[in-house]
Amino acid sequence: MSQHTSRLPLLDTVKGLACAAIVAHHLAFYGPMSDIAQPLAPDLMAWLYDYARMAVQVFLVLGGYLAASSLAPEGVARFGQVGQQLSKRFVRLVVPYVVALLVTVLISALVRPWMEHPSVPGDPSLAQLVTHALLLHSLVDHESLSAGVWYVAIDFQLFALSLLMFAAVRALPSPLAKQRAALLGQALVVVGVAASLWGFNRDAQWDVWAVYFFGAYGLGMMAFWASRAPQATGWVLAMAVLGGVGLALEFRARIALALATALLMVWAMRTPAVRQWRGVSPLVRLGQMSYSVFLIHFAVCLLVNAVVSSLWPASPWVNALGMLLAFSLAMVAGQWLYRTVEQRTPTLPTMLRWQASLVAAGVLVQLGSNWG
Repeated sequence: MSQHTSRLPLLDTVKGLACAAIVAHHLAFYGPMSDIAQPLAPDLMAWLYDYARMAVQVFLVLGGYLAASSLAPEGVARFGQVGQQLSKRFVRLVVPYVVALLVTVLISALVRPWMEHPSVPGDPSLAQLVTHALLLHSLVDHESLSAGVWYVAIDFQLFALSLLMFAAVRALPSPLAKQRAALLGQALVVVGVAASLWGFNRDAQWDVWAVYFFGAYGLGMMAFWASRAPQATGWVLAMAVLGGVGLALEFRARIALALATALLMVWAMRTPAVRQWRGVSPLVRLGQMSYSVFLIHFAVCLLVNAVVSSLWPASPWVNALGMLLAFSLAMVAGQWLYRTVEQRTPTLPTMLRWQASLVAAGVLVQLGSNWG
């Protein structure tokens, strides 16, 4: 993605807010600290449990926005070989993801003997480890080794689907004028959004495939083109119709949020004062490292949950403070992962070494558990 687009403080601030919401949701969703602290703020816990997870829709819209800016800012493919682009994307996603999974597997093994709770993942099987390393775990219905790892697989699927759509237009046998090729590429995205919002997204059986989420992702792509168009009216109307019909067919709060996010993005990016806003510094920094925080926070929350709930199993106030501590430590761990792994230029050999390390560590954990 272009650094100019991806590093806008406005976008990083929004990502920071969404990241904080996801971490807070998982702290409320995965006890036992939240179970013990719940009487102190039952309404807040219920809101975090039920609604904070919808911040994922914000990431989907922003993901589509950034994909359009990178792959086809004018609606025409501007990338090179498809295989090379897919490989680069896969390596970039998987290296920090596998490092975070390795940490999670080790912490899960550490706390499993003394914290019996549904939030603790079980001993990983060899098949689980391999499918997680290859982003195939959801497709083969393997239990997740960490919270939210399904999103990484979906992100790669959505990027691959978008890449293939634009490449298909470029590969048409009869050469098209650039303007017609752009219209066709953008039309494919619009059709994909309609198919997702009006069909696939209404059937949970599709929720392990990109087509289920392409509605929100495609709205983000449309928002990018609307923000760059001389007149945004046509794009805004198209987005409103696609989302409005989808919500009329079946109201889904997550789709309403995605539509609102996409429309607000158009307004914000076409309003110079908003687009040039410097953001809120802590949220900008969090947004920049949001992927690393998203990957590593569950391991941190698991460890703090185990310690606090074991030592103070009947103290709501101590467990509430434990939740705040876990949130803070998740930020610290995310910064570590961001600086030491994500920011470095990943390579295929590096990825393969980390994937092998994850599988080996998981096998050793399983052998140790069986031996014990």
